[in-house]
Amino acid sequence: MTKTRTIHAADLEDIATGGAILGTGGGGDPYIGKLMAQEAIRKHGPVTLVDVDTLADDALVVPVCMMGAPTVMAEKLPQGDELMNAFSALQKLLGRKIDAIHCCEAGGINSTTPFIVAAASGLPLVDGDGMGRAYPELQMVTFTMHGISATPMVLCDDKGNSIVLETVSNKWTEKLARAATVEMGGAALLAFYPMTGAQAKKATVRGTLSLCEKLGQTLRQAHADHVEPVGRVAEVLRADTIFSGRVTDIERRTVGGFARGTARLEGLDEFRGQTFRLDFQNEFLMAERDGEIVATTPDLLTVLDSETGNPVTADALRYGLRLKALVFPCDPQWLSPQGIDLVGPRYFGYDIDYRPYQFRATPA
Repeated sequence: MTKTRTIHAADLEDIATGGAILGTGGGGDPYIGKLMAQEAIRKHGPVTLVDVDTLADDALVVPVCMMGAPTVMAEKLPQGDELMNAFSALQKLLGRKIDAIHCCEAGGINSTTPFIVAAASGLPLVDGDGMGRAYPELQMVTFTMHGISATPMVLCDDKGNSIVLETVSNKWTEKLARAATVEMGGAALLAFYPMTGAQAKKATVRGTLSLCEKLGQTLRQAHADHVEPVGRVAEVLRADTIFSGRVTDIERRTVGGFARGTARLEGLDEFRGQTFRLDFQNEFLMAERDGEIVATTPDLLTVLDSETGNPVTADALRYGLRLKALVFPCDPQWLSPQGIDLVGPRYFGYDIDYRPYQFRATPA
């Protein structure tokens, strides 16, 4: 594996698409993040993507991201400088130069927002993230499992407001930052989880951004070759198709800084005559087929357009869409007892224990 490579503006097309696939329905509109990142690269130059092992153990590494409901971000676009404001304020607070940028989650917009800061600052970006997917709450990262504090944190909004948080736990960071984000209009940009290079090497879900790019390339090549795209994407993810159908009902609401809801589908093709339910809180969390639970978090659920294979986020679900639902394996760190406590179905209010999905796909 190449330890260091250069990412240009054109590469963001594939990375954004792949981020939306890995984002399991959440993480915001990939189009918005892609445009912002491309503009930053055109203005400041390309970004150096590095393997986490290239970092010195005493390096200072900081993730950046967008927080809030994706439904809000679609109508409330950032001004463009909020992330750099948060990054610069945290660097000043820490009293030393930050050495590298990190990605918090592989969501639609949050797979590309780190490129904005990396380009503007000239710093390298770690090829990895803290989830291997997207999750709705700030403490739901592998960093938490490795004892890394989310604070000090800086949140900035589009009006020029900024807030510094110091909290007693990462769960409290989520509570207080979520309340602030709601007051900021439902979306905020932030820098947090400052960590050493040594900590990053242990906690990072590695190669996430490269995987995003590979997924985008795979989908683009399938379109160029005029071949069935969903199967190509499933091969890369080692995913199983658990439903194919048409959306018949969608319930979605923005509550407490989250986009919550349920989508219902009626089956097509080999699933004709069957029904499907998909629950989400920003991200897809649980899937039922004919009233029986098929898969739950932390296994990854994603939805693709049946014909194009393009990812469909939770906020983009619409009546009549023809979709295929896939399930694929999570990073092994999430299968630990601490991981299940953080992101298992019971945390989200489901009265069930996590049962690993039995994948038919052969591991690559």
